[in-house]
Amino acid sequence: MPLHKGSHGGTAPSDEHRRLALNPFFAEADPTAPMISAPPTHQLPDGPLPPATAYRLVHDELMLDGNSRLNLATFVTTWMEPQAGVLMGECRDKNMIDKDEYPRTAELERRCVAMLADLWNAPDPTTTVGCSTTGSSEACMLAGMALKRRWSARNADRYPATARPNLVMGVNVQVCWEKFCTFWEVEPRQVPMEGERFHLDPQAAADLCDENTIGVVGILGSTFDGSYEPIAELCAALDDLQERTGLDIPVHVDGASGAMVAPFLDPDLVWDFRLPRVSSINTSGHKYGLVYPGVGWALWRSPSELPEELVFRVNYLGGDMPTFALNFSRPGAQVVAQYYTFLRLGREGYRAVQQASRDIARRLATELGSLGDFRLLTRGDELPVFALTTTPEVKAYDVFDVSRRLRERGWLVPAYTFPANRQDLSVLRVVCRNGFSSDLAELLLDDLRRLLPELRAQSHPLKRAASVQTAFHH
Repeated sequence: MPLHKGSHGGTAPSDEHRRLALNPFFAEADPTAPMISAPPTHQLPDGPLPPATAYRLVHDELMLDGNSRLNLATFVTTWMEPQAGVLMGECRDKNMIDKDEYPRTAELERRCVAMLADLWNAPDPTTTVGCSTTGSSEACMLAGMALKRRWSARNADRYPATARPNLVMGVNVQVCWEKFCTFWEVEPRQVPMEGERFHLDPQAAADLCDENTIGVVGILGSTFDGSYEPIAELCAALDDLQERTGLDIPVHVDGASGAMVAPFLDPDLVWDFRLPRVSSINTSGHKYGLVYPGVGWALWRSPSELPEELVFRVNYLGGDMPTFALNFSRPGAQVVAQYYTFLRLGREGYRAVQQASRDIARRLATELGSLGDFRLLTRGDELPVFALTTTPEVKAYDVFDVSRRLRERGWLVPAYTFPANRQDLSVLRVVCRNGFSSDLAELLLDDLRRLLPELRAQSHPLKRAASVQTAFHH
């Protein structure tokens, strides 16, 4: 999220410019009415506008945004059924924190936690604890806080005076984990990429652990290439470490995307609470959970994994409310939409939706690979996501040129460089999700086929500033 700093600077628009910025028809009753100048854009206007006029001004400016359905960069849900939208509209004024005032909304949240505990094979779903969040980033922060607090309780004689906690993870983690380490003063220890391995290596992660390690993060669905990290192998490496050294290091699974894909498409893959070392899991309800942006989930294997002192019991508006969150007020609409989607689809419905996305991803990856200009790094057979780069023979253009030219056709396909030790590798990434149909995939292919002759005719790739060629986290 950008840190906005007020106006863009420069000279203020002239009165004539502002007069012409407003369509005369926006003066509802009479196009020649006194409303002759658009309101200022970087300070509050002196007086109110009619609601229709305010709507039209905002609506017209937003037309310059990209089309979210054609945004193949984002994992976030961009389509829901109209009935879900109606439910969200009915609940947008309900504050999720007010559980006494909105007890049924609170009950739906509790049911969602129970459903996820069952889906992720918790030993006893009735004792699994969890909560909704604004997204997987907040859920990761909460999980990290629990790991740190459990570690500090075990090391009360050394922390904070002589011990600095650390968190082990792959260099491919989502940026929220880097934020967690910065905000909560934890040393990040990252396993770099090597060769054709684009995520964490289990033994390399275990080798980075010591008595100050609060936990290891495993990613079920890397944002860089859509691949699953080997969670079971990671736990086995940490089991071996404990046997040799006595260090008992918990694992948190960041399942922002994969935790809502693997249970339905890869049921035999062991990555969840079936592994005793997995203490907590998070996911994004607004990614492959199929809900509009604004909801995530964090679950802990049992109450012992979530220190009681982190749970606030607030006497608010006449009720005792246990709460564990970074945010206080937030709408209940997304939680209601999550419960609606769980009811609407069930296991078989989720399986069908995710299988369709995977099938489209695999087919699109195969078609792109057959063009001859691209080398596939992944094929969409884990997350419905794949990454590709140009072949060594392609000298006239690069992935950044492809991304730029596709944007001219309305497609948002990110190009970015990989982190250490593969900064030499620049890729395109395509995210296939519900609402991206096979017809849209064919249109993307048609547009790329039309663009390739022009790209091949370039004398060389267009130069881009180094600051632009950075890893894309979404």
